[in-house]
Amino acid sequence: MNGWLLILALLVLGGVLSTLGDRLGSRVGKARLSLFNLRPRRTAVVITVLTGSLISALSLGLMLMVSRQLRIGLFELDELQAKLQTSRDALKTSRLAQSNAERDLQQAKLDSVQVQNELKQVQKRAAELRKELAPLQKQRQQLEAEKARLSRDISKKDADIRRTEVELVNVRSRINKAEKELKQLETDLIALRRGDVVLSSGQQLVAATLRLDNPSQARDVINRLLQEANQEAFRRVRPGEEANRQILLVPRSDIKRIEQIIRKPGTWVVNVRSAANVLRGENVVYSFPDVRPNITVVRKGEVLARTTLDQNEQSAETIRNRLNLLLASTLAEVKRRGSLSSGLQIDGGKMNQLGKALLNRPKGQVELEAIALRNSDTADPVAVVLQPVSGELTKQDR
Repeated sequence: MNGWLLILALLVLGGVLSTLGDRLGSRVGKARLSLFNLRPRRTAVVITVLTGSLISALSLGLMLMVSRQLRIGLFELDELQAKLQTSRDALKTSRLAQSNAERDLQQAKLDSVQVQNELKQVQKRAAELRKELAPLQKQRQQLEAEKARLSRDISKKDADIRRTEVELVNVRSRINKAEKELKQLETDLIALRRGDVVLSSGQQLVAATLRLDNPSQARDVINRLLQEANQEAFRRVRPGEEANRQILLVPRSDIKRIEQIIRKPGTWVVNVRSAANVLRGENVVYSFPDVRPNITVVRKGEVLARTTLDQNEQSAETIRNRLNLLLASTLAEVKRRGSLSSGLQIDGGKMNQLGKALLNRPKGQVELEAIALRNSDTADPVAVVLQPVSGELTKQDR
């Protein structure tokens, strides 16, 4: 409606202005006015042109003043067209993106359906695997239990092997010791064939426990000890003769070494031994001194050795052999600890009583042990008693 009013106003305004311009031109022509030195006719034309331009300018100004759309269309049309084109391109792009998004959405729905199908298959397969896994887990638990049992068995076997190795080492040590004793016996046998052996190799001549108050006494003490050893050697090798000369020969280096050792603080045991087998009547006895700290070798009540009397060992001879073996093991143990005792002190009466008790025992194993009767130092004799493990014979009698 506003557009029609605007057109009507423009027509009315144009008619009015045209009439005014025509009249103004007529009057200028009649008055024969001249502008800018122009002829009156030219001036009338100029006035008419100006009047028309004024009409156009007023019409355009009125339209621009009244119509905002005309102002926008006249001054911003190109920009609006550019924006419109940009908007159309953006819309086209958006529609294309929407189409792609819809296509992707459709594909995603298809993929989702496929994934759900695959998930169902996987869940089904997982359920089947769980069913298959259950017996396998049970079997695994059984295998782990079996493995633990085998580990325990292997540990026991290893312990048995270690014990066997220790026993083997002990047996080898005994074999080596027996071989040495055999060689010594062979040497002694040869010597016996040649003559009467009164001193065997390593046999003790004299032993003394020393504790010096003054280190300067060392030489005098050693000299007195060697004199005693010379007298003992003379008594054994040349019995009945007066010990009026030196037959005992000891290396000077050994004597100096002994002197240096006993000068040190402490209690020492010096032992003079024969260096070789000596026959009766010989003129020279080679010997060597040995020194060691005086220590407590055994303590009262200590078990020094054990042995087991089997149930088939019922005769007097086997029992005697077993007791002798126990005594030999005991002597070997005290010597291993450093004792210089050449034998054991034992009560013969108690030994006979023990032998009779073992001979009259019921069938069965009996464990015997050798027990120290008192404390003994390095040079002291070792007193022991042989007895069964506490209460064994009494239990068997009952």
